[in-house]
Amino acid sequence: MTAATTATTATTATTAATPRGSPASTQSIPTYPSPSPLQSIPIPVHPSPPPSHRVSRGARGSPGWRVPRCHRCPLVPAAEALTEDDVYCRCLSKTLCHAATPVTVGFYAPCGHRLYTLLDKVTAFMRQEMTRREDSARRHGHQPPRSPQGWGLLQALWLLAFYRPIVTESHLRRKNIRFLFVRFSAWQFAGCDKLWAGLVTTLCDSVRQHFGALPLGVYRVMGTRPRFADGFSQREWVLKRGACLKLWGVVTILVIGVTILLVALLLPHLKEHQVLKVVGGAITSISSSSLILGAFSVLKHVLISQKHKIEQLTNSDKFAGQLGFMSKVRREVEVLLDFLAFMEIFERRRFRVVLEITTLDTCYPEKVAGVLNAMNTLLSRANTPFIFILAVDPSVIVPCLEQSSCMKGMADSGYLYLSRTVTLPFSIPEMGARSRLRCLEAAVQTREDLMYRIITGNVEQRRRAKCGAAVAPDHRELDAAAVLCIHDAFRCLHDAADPLAAYIPTSAAHVRRIVNTIPITIRLLLHRAGGPGAVSPRAAAAWVVMADRWPCRLSWVLQCLEDAWQRQPVPDLAGRSLWSVFQETSAELSALRQPLRNVLGLDGDPELFRAFLARDFPFAAGDARVLLGVTVNLDHSIRRKMGLLRSIDGLKKSGGTVSRGVQCPHPE
Repeated sequence: MTAATTATTATTATTAATPRGSPASTQSIPTYPSPSPLQSIPIPVHPSPPPSHRVSRGARGSPGWRVPRCHRCPLVPAAEALTEDDVYCRCLSKTLCHAATPVTVGFYAPCGHRLYTLLDKVTAFMRQEMTRREDSARRHGHQPPRSPQGWGLLQALWLLAFYRPIVTESHLRRKNIRFLFVRFSAWQFAGCDKLWAGLVTTLCDSVRQHFGALPLGVYRVMGTRPRFADGFSQREWVLKRGACLKLWGVVTILVIGVTILLVALLLPHLKEHQVLKVVGGAITSISSSSLILGAFSVLKHVLISQKHKIEQLTNSDKFAGQLGFMSKVRREVEVLLDFLAFMEIFERRRFRVVLEITTLDTCYPEKVAGVLNAMNTLLSRANTPFIFILAVDPSVIVPCLEQSSCMKGMADSGYLYLSRTVTLPFSIPEMGARSRLRCLEAAVQTREDLMYRIITGNVEQRRRAKCGAAVAPDHRELDAAAVLCIHDAFRCLHDAADPLAAYIPTSAAHVRRIVNTIPITIRLLLHRAGGPGAVSPRAAAAWVVMADRWPCRLSWVLQCLEDAWQRQPVPDLAGRSLWSVFQETSAELSALRQPLRNVLGLDGDPELFRAFLARDFPFAAGDARVLLGVTVNLDHSIRRKMGLLRSIDGLKKSGGTVSRGVQCPHPE
């Protein structure tokens, strides 16, 4: 990626919303020294922070930096105010529109009604982005998209039969996108022996319903896999000469046979020649049978869906034990993927299939592992257009994985298995003040009031669509500022002279998580700032890298700081470095290493952690409090578990009695 214009280092101090009983103060995220100057933006604090402070930079930096706090600006105008949950879901949807597929989103949140509400919000924002992109492409005079309906259906069938699609450069540059949302409720298939088969059949059935049975049936008989263009040609369709010659030959033979038969039957002096009748009848029968067999094959695939075929394979005990069982199921999925690639070129848009997997925490451990294996093996081929949203509660799903037999040989760590599956962790934070008010308002309303809100929302959506106000002006400014900051952050990762580059992990899965998480973090920081301002892309990228490489140690430091703030806010606590906090509490963490052994296994080299916080990126406690609200790649269930263990340990030291069931949530 190329960055925008080089910005200058600046620190802006603004008036802050102060906590109760504390003086007014200001703070911003620190800007660390880097080979290229980066812009620094004031970040609002939520909740209100302690007084301002000055922190030592260490041996590698300047004597110190001022960390000002700024007031909390409104996210958008009051008439169109978004809740905190809306902001999180919007930032996730914007990132998913640009993320490379396949991508697996770990949508981590406690089970409950809020989880489904957030999924609905993500779906709504992705639909808005889809509509905005199509309107933008139409305004710029690009080729309009088409659908396989009416006259478009005849065009699709003609191209399926006689043309091969070509993936060109212009197709790869298309911005308009179409999302196919598939919500898979694992609870509905909980009684099935092979829960993963339910995921595959749900996917196949949803694609079939969206495009229709006839195009998919014709593709399975006559379609060909798209191939990439040899050069920069803009030709997207190439005639299948082999298929045309075969069809032309069959039709020619059929015409010859019919002609011979008619001549033998109609001419008086040839009526008694049985040889011509036999030859003509044979030629006609053979040629017509080829056409009939082709039509019958298409009809069979139209009537018998892939879902029915896979269900027959899984129900066959004789076949399920054979070696080629999984290969046949995978072949069905690959045919579906090739069909989606064909329809992308035909409809002149890109497709993304969004599979929202819910209620997985209510299933048995073996079935949970089976669904994750299906995601990893069957549906995660390179360049597949799949976006998996795994909506689970890690505190429930991790023990399920650790109890399944598939975990043998993987250090029995459910966190490690889940981290290898998820390429975009997205932990939902606690509900914000504005979201609480919206939830309370919905709770006191009647069923008729809620339905009336849906009707008024539909009317408002149509009005905005007619007026062309799909995206608010403030959102456009935030999106433009986010692109510049994201480019700067990625430039820091690519700069070999920057100390941050030395902390990039060698694992491809970790690198993908970091690359996918940085855009969300920066967008959230800009939303909290209330508009285009200054954020330190390098500091945001460094925080994301630290949360990915040392999730256990960072969660421990954050939990210790949270407990300290809740007991008694210390005036100079915000100025303390995170490394000093970790040094003071490391003995307590060592005492809890047995119940936290699986979580500690997620961390990287401890010496690199020391160098990261003590030398290169000396984050302070106040910075951590600012960044905690935008840290989506850190599993909050780890902090909750640490908080429970610390509270139990405190009760033991104070002489309180604790039952065995509460002492250790995961017995040794």
